[in-house]
Amino acid sequence: MAENKKSGLNRGLSSLLPDESIVNINSPSRIQETTFSEIKLSLIDTNPWQPRSEFEENALIELAESIKTNGLIQPITVRVEKNGRYQLIAGERRLRASKMAGLDTIAAFIRTANDMQMLEMGLVENIQRKDLNPIEIAVSFQRLMNECNLKQDELATKVSKSRSLIANYLRLLKLSTPVQKQICEGQISMGHAKMLASLDDIDQQKEIAEKIITDGLSVRQLENLIKKINQDKNAEKKKTKIALPQHLVAVRQNLSTYYKSDIKINRNAKGKGHIVFEFKNDKDLERLLDLLKK
Repeated sequence: MAENKKSGLNRGLSSLLPDESIVNINSPSRIQETTFSEIKLSLIDTNPWQPRSEFEENALIELAESIKTNGLIQPITVRVEKNGRYQLIAGERRLRASKMAGLDTIAAFIRTANDMQMLEMGLVENIQRKDLNPIEIAVSFQRLMNECNLKQDELATKVSKSRSLIANYLRLLKLSTPVQKQICEGQISMGHAKMLASLDDIDQQKEIAEKIITDGLSVRQLENLIKKINQDKNAEKKKTKIALPQHLVAVRQNLSTYYKSDIKINRNAKGKGHIVFEFKNDKDLERLLDLLKK
């Protein structure tokens, strides 16, 4: 099962990520020109569409040490700029670590790509390599949809993810900023975050997020807590349901007697509402319609 999932991810990346021999001609985002070269680090500018907002210093140091010992295992990907410089498409973490390792040049795939293709490749690479936290992934998905004019199902195909997973990530963007920060910092898991996103009340989101952290709530415990909250809300709504004024109770009884049918009158505090006529079958409906015409 795991092998099938992995091959599915690779198929999704083949049209967007660098490979010396593979170009998916069926991809609308295909990039047909690819060369390979050693490039001076001083000539490479970073990707303005980089989806990652933070790079962990310790991880960069570890990667730099690995590059010193073993060299760069996977090249970065760049495009040529008009001024003779290069712009990074994918691999900023490797670029930073190579600079820390004291390298003068770096192995790179040089590709012909427009701005949209740069955005796609940068986002998809980070998403598939799991280099992003859940909020960064959610923002990346939203940017791909907005800036590449994609629908959820088209995005799901492009990144080899299910549509429901895409929807779950996008829902995280409805969470309050403090809760999103806690998710970014790893204090709240994706499982917890998905359930928190079902709450519309921002203050309630923050309160329960703190409870998750301080009490160490499991996802199952959180599920039960939210279920109880929703049950209490529904019970409160029933309690606060406005009673029908006495004169409308009399109107309902008169209508029921005249039309020989159960009548319901619903009315809110502002006086807005509706009247419901119940009927037993088609023949009873025809009878009611005839009476209403009179």
